[in-house]
Amino acid sequence: MKKHKSQQLLEYIVNSDAKQRGDFRATAQIASELLSKLFSVSRIVVSALSAETDTLEQVVSLSVDSSSSGAISRPNPSSCPLFIRQLKDELYITAQNCCDDSRLLELKPYYQEHGVLSVLEVAIRINGQLEGILSLERSEVQAPWNDSEVQLCSQVAAQLALTLATHYGYDKDERLTLFLSAAEQSDHIMMVVNLASDCIEYVNRAHFNLTQVPKARILGRRVQVLDLFKQHPLLAEAVLVKARAGEAVSEEVNLVRHDGSSYWMRFSVKRFISSRGNHFALVNAKNCTEEHHHQSELVRLAWRCGLTGLYNRTHFSRVLERATSGHLVLVDLRGFKRFNDTYGHANGDVMLVEVARRIRHFAEVNQLSEVARIGSDEFGILFENEEDESIIELATERLYRQLEAPITIGIEQIEPKPAIARVDLASIEKQFSALTCADIGLQYAKSKQGQAIQVFNSALLNAFKEDAQIERDLAVAVKGRQFELYYQPLKDLKKQSYIGAEALIRWHHPKKGVLYPGAFIDIAEQTGLITDIGSWVLEAACKQLNLWQRHQIDISMHVNVSARQFFSGTLFEQVWELVTRYRLKPHSLILEITETELMEDIRSATNLCHELSELGVGLAIDDFGTGYSSMRYLKQFPISKLKIDRSFISDLSVSHESREIVSAIIAMASALNISLTAEGVETREQEQFLAQHQCHQAQGFLYSPALRVSEFGQFLQKPTSIH
Repeated sequence: MKKHKSQQLLEYIVNSDAKQRGDFRATAQIASELLSKLFSVSRIVVSALSAETDTLEQVVSLSVDSSSSGAISRPNPSSCPLFIRQLKDELYITAQNCCDDSRLLELKPYYQEHGVLSVLEVAIRINGQLEGILSLERSEVQAPWNDSEVQLCSQVAAQLALTLATHYGYDKDERLTLFLSAAEQSDHIMMVVNLASDCIEYVNRAHFNLTQVPKARILGRRVQVLDLFKQHPLLAEAVLVKARAGEAVSEEVNLVRHDGSSYWMRFSVKRFISSRGNHFALVNAKNCTEEHHHQSELVRLAWRCGLTGLYNRTHFSRVLERATSGHLVLVDLRGFKRFNDTYGHANGDVMLVEVARRIRHFAEVNQLSEVARIGSDEFGILFENEEDESIIELATERLYRQLEAPITIGIEQIEPKPAIARVDLASIEKQFSALTCADIGLQYAKSKQGQAIQVFNSALLNAFKEDAQIERDLAVAVKGRQFELYYQPLKDLKKQSYIGAEALIRWHHPKKGVLYPGAFIDIAEQTGLITDIGSWVLEAACKQLNLWQRHQIDISMHVNVSARQFFSGTLFEQVWELVTRYRLKPHSLILEITETELMEDIRSATNLCHELSELGVGLAIDDFGTGYSSMRYLKQFPISKLKIDRSFISDLSVSHESREIVSAIIAMASALNISLTAEGVETREQEQFLAQHQCHQAQGFLYSPALRVSEFGQFLQKPTSIH
């Protein structure tokens, strides 16, 4: 090979536009074409090595004769590690018979498959790092590769390496420019601090956007000029110490701008070491003010009542769990549900807000921090300090007077009816919570006349324990069928005959004997057992009514239904099944529910009453006169009967007001064409008054107490019992 030809080849490559602009593929193509003219070879391959994927990408594959294919791929580095390592060390490998060369054993299958007999493999290196391979292949036997050929190919490989370096340099500059552009556009603060000098080497535009501190005031200056160091010096110095030690740090701080506005910033600091061994800190920061506001709002929603702004039950319960001393005061508004239903929920909220304001004012005056709304109309106050009992008592009485003061709602003056229970936390038994004890005290406070304040004590606790025992016994009673129905007759005052019976439950307690409903019904309702008990009562009464009808005893059966049972959603199906199974005569079964319970859900009650009426089942409103039903609602319901509460009947002989009320109820029932029964009739005078005023029926001890079924049958057979 002539020297000037190889020199011209190198000069052509060096001066090519492709090499100048770092176009490795175009430069490799030029080099391959030039080499193919100087060398007798079958194929020239230029490959680039990818460090990330450990693969050889064939940049150029130039076939000189028809026996070689440009689509042939050379083995990847992972399949020939010894060859790659040797090429790194020796810079080139020449082989006259490559299939027998020990250095090329890993490539032998490739050579054999493609008929390669002789090769020159030259490393393309940058700073000692293998970046590619220039491969010259021969498929015919020729003279060995001489030094001039090897030297020229090595020089060409060097020029290819320089082309790659130029390409990488351009890429590096472009990536750096891209990185800086992206950093400047980022909403997050990016800052680089020299840990040796504490100087700020770089900061992006986001820092000014958040802090309103111009870049010129901090760039190149020490980190002590930052607001973080000025406003949180101890924290900032600690972060700097950890960064120098190579420890990553994350913090959130509240900072104030020069205009007085505040913001929250979350930042992280991580040390890195440059290629020259210098230590820097990369600071990333973001504005998390909205997150803090959102978190604060979540905390407020989690721990605060949205209506009153007081703490909620969850927060208050946690405080009470930790408290071992002090006094808990629980406030309840008697009759609030009735007020809510009568005046509307909006006015009910007005009352709650005003009551909460008074309680908050009371707490501020007495320097109390734990005040909460723990239920619909229940409020809790915690006296955390060990105050004298007399001081707590006076404060509670003062609170009661403040709460019962009239509240102006619209044009009306409404008088709240507070009930207050007080509990000494130190005196509570461990198995009972403070709120449980306070609730027990509230129940007693509500039943008081006058000032409704109750201090929780051991007597109340014992009563609660007795109720708890009754609850356990009730569960056994339901399974063991310890109940029996008694029947109290209803008398028609005009016909002077008995036309009905009210089924009344009795509990044959194994230890306490026969218990009346007043001893256990409230507990049954509170625990939900009333549903099972009510279902049993209803079926037992229907079964007995069926027996009477089969014996030609023509009377109606009155059965009390609790609100829980009435609104359970399954009452109609149960009644339909019983009426069908026992073939009860139409209008012979009458369900009784108190007017207060009936008004709990007017829409559901109306629909159910109409369904029951279509089934031939009557509806009686029990204890009428003690609730708050109106003429409009009475007209709305298909009511069979009203039962005047016994409290009005017992006062007929002594109370003019009771006589007026009873007369008004009778007149109203007559106008609505509704049957009327007076409960609790005990004297002839009461009976005479009712008969004179056209009351239809009566029941009470004047005629008979509730009787067992056998006794009731005998009672009906007496001569006075005319059907």
